Amino acid sequence: MDTGESDDGGRVPSGDAPNVTMEEFYEALLAAERPVLTPRQIARETDLSEPDAREALDRRVEDDALARASVESDAAVFYPAEWRDPAARERVVVFANRREIVVDRPTQYTRARLSQFAHLVDTSAGEPDSRGYLYRIREEDVWAAPFEELEALLSSLRSVCSGRHEALEEWVADQWKRAHRFRLVTHEDGYVVLEAAAESLMGTVVEDHLEDDHLRAPISETEAWVNEDAIAAIKRALYEAGYPVEDDRDLESGEPIDLEMGTDLREYQREWVETFLENRAGVFVGPPGSGKTVAAIATIAAVGGETLILVPSRELAEQWRTELSTHSDLEPDDIGQYHGGEKAIRPVTIATYQTAGMDAHRHLFDSREWGLIVYDEAHHIPSPVFSRSASLQAKHRLGLSATPVRETGSEEEIYTLIGPPIGADWDTLFEAGFVQQPEVEIRYVPWRDDDAHNAYASADGRDRYRLAAENPAKTDEVRSLLSRYDDRKALVFVEYLDQGAAIAEAIDAPFVSGETPHHERRRLFEAFREGDRRVLVVSRVGDEGIDLPNAGLSVVASGLGGSRRQGTQRAGRTMRPAGSALVYVLATRGSREEEFARRRMHHLGRKGIRVRETTAEE
Repeated sequence: MDTGESDDGGRVPSGDAPNVTMEEFYEALLAAERPVLTPRQIARETDLSEPDAREALDRRVEDDALARASVESDAAVFYPAEWRDPAARERVVVFANRREIVVDRPTQYTRARLSQFAHLVDTSAGEPDSRGYLYRIREEDVWAAPFEELEALLSSLRSVCSGRHEALEEWVADQWKRAHRFRLVTHEDGYVVLEAAAESLMGTVVEDHLEDDHLRAPISETEAWVNEDAIAAIKRALYEAGYPVEDDRDLESGEPIDLEMGTDLREYQREWVETFLENRAGVFVGPPGSGKTVAAIATIAAVGGETLILVPSRELAEQWRTELSTHSDLEPDDIGQYHGGEKAIRPVTIATYQTAGMDAHRHLFDSREWGLIVYDEAHHIPSPVFSRSASLQAKHRLGLSATPVRETGSEEEIYTLIGPPIGADWDTLFEAGFVQQPEVEIRYVPWRDDDAHNAYASADGRDRYRLAAENPAKTDEVRSLLSRYDDRKALVFVEYLDQGAAIAEAIDAPFVSGETPHHERRRLFEAFREGDRRVLVVSRVGDEGIDLPNAGLSVVASGLGGSRRQGTQRAGRTMRPAGSALVYVLATRGSREEEFARRRMHHLGRKGIRVRETTAEE
């Protein structure tokens, strides 16, 4: 193909071949406010289709005007070749003794590298391309790092840190070694064996941290016969002792199932599935709207064995049935539900955690040879009533969670009982355009009158919190916001039933709570999905799992004293692949709610979501 010189220093094709000039590329960088671009973003800023944009960018790479980097969440990102020197676009500071890495203006490529072995602790305020990011390397991050060899992990660490940090690398190497000291295997005679890498480990770590009934008998100086009923307890105890157990048991996959996907996966979803299949265990972590359920269905298809899906509620069980029918070719007779009044075991069975953990039903679930168990809303697992289901045997274990965070700090226990985290950071999905970032605003609402303020001032403890949460002035603010955005479907979240009933009456909308019968909840949620209902007032039953798509407005009237996970879930109800969304968090001015609001929304800010603060008019 003949080419000619361009006036911006690169070669451009003649004829009708797609082209992107460097001037157009720099304009697109400014429009996107980030240092690297995907073909999709170039297509948005030009008249090219995405395939043509990719072809034009590849040609610029051949001309050495652009450079290309492969990234976990995108097929590739592009940036000017003159930016190849990392110091020109980002600054990395390593605090080896604290095992912390601070990155100023990190590229998507750098964040993707860091996510393999480090935990994102915090981000500074500001635009995405000007933020500072604080990462910490924890024990569990090294244990779960997706590398076959230690040298590959160290190489990735050095590539980010631009050199060697001996103390940090020694610590990482030690943690890597600890993660490969214990193994569960199946003996040729069918029973389970715990193997230790050294005799001293069996003599000290095992004796100090396992109960007498966890092991049946010693086999050798480094092997012991395991009580199979105690496998989950053994894994938890050794994990807490700093020795994660590699589970290499030969488990059956049950009866095979033939399932074909009817939905194409995004690139990062395919990577999630591939990573899971390599490990046979893991937790898909991503914001609402990132397609964790679809990726899980693709995992079911890839495993191809009998599957048990555990969920926290009957509503979510019904939603899973719908998703399976929508995204795969499973017939209705292949999908069973085991909860409440319906108890049917099928090739794919959906059950609630409570039912699966009850003594009356455990024998049925224990007797099955599950090829895969899916734990939806996986952050429930550490709770005692739910953790009993973690001892069910399966060849593969998959968790799903937008926010595997518990206020006890025991999120690592989720990874102990299920598997390591798999997923991209939220910023990556926002910037790639897979999930639209919501606009979050903390709105401070004044007291309606002096009497309400005085009642708060004279109250104590929990009463003060509830008075602030139920500030009657919030009802007027909810009404005002619904009027301002009368073209959007809206969810209003409340903590207290009395407040929910009062707001629902004031705005003439249904109130959905735990007291609402299941059939009525299902009818109202369906009406909301179909657009027959524009507004719903929802208690905690709407925090998790229930799919309420196209909610363009979310108003959190109360509930800020709950967990970080709850705040994220409520904001996340508006996160979807397309369309902008607004989240208003109402907090009573001059009360402890102000502190709660800032603290809970800070958790979202650390995930890259911009949070602003305003005051409602008096």
